[in-house]
Amino acid sequence: MRMNTIGPAAGSKRARRRVGRGSGSGLGKTAGRGNKGQRARAGGFHKVGFEGGQMPLQRRLPKRGFVSPLRDDTAEIRLSDLSKLPIAEIDILALKAAGLVPAAAKTVKVIRTGKLEKAVKLSGLSASKGARAAIEAAGGTLANEPSKPEKPKVEKAWQKNVAAAAAAKAEKKTGKTAKAEKAPKGDKPPKGEKAPKGESAPKGEGAAKGGNAPAQQTKD
Repeated sequence: MRMNTIGPAAGSKRARRRVGRGSGSGLGKTAGRGNKGQRARAGGFHKVGFEGGQMPLQRRLPKRGFVSPLRDDTAEIRLSDLSKLPIAEIDILALKAAGLVPAAAKTVKVIRTGKLEKAVKLSGLSASKGARAAIEAAGGTLANEPSKPEKPKVEKAWQKNVAAAAAAKAEKKTGKTAKAEKAPKGDKPPKGEKAPKGESAPKGEGAAKGGNAPAQQTKD
């Protein structure tokens, strides 16, 4: 055996497909693209999954499942894993050192899977209701449990609109009440008891326009 005689195993390397090299190759003339059409042209490309305009498969199929954004930050550990550790005081650093939880985990929760036959003291770990009962039954304790952060209450747009409408309605109602209870500007006499502006002479007894002569007597 020499270096110039060494080659790949038979069948492991296949020749590259050469298109447009004459009709004898099987891929001559149209080079395997067919006759005319967008895919036969240079640059005739459709996006992946395009099906001629009909609803593509990736949109026809329903969505299933849920992927939590906190999947890399949280980890779970079984009761049986706790019993295998040679230490009695266990925290998240001890679990990472033992390789029981990922190094990127920020919180660890103990779940009730397997049996715990020794007393352990957990610090900085949370536990499910069943796991807590099993740990306390074995004589163990839990300390410095991480508290769940309170989510800020986000008011939705329709709630803001309802609150604004209610406030406007209440303000309008209070404005009407204040207007109704407003004191009058002055004491006005009732209708019918209005004092006369001046004493006017009865009709027919007035003076003439031109002077102080008495009124003309009417002819019989």
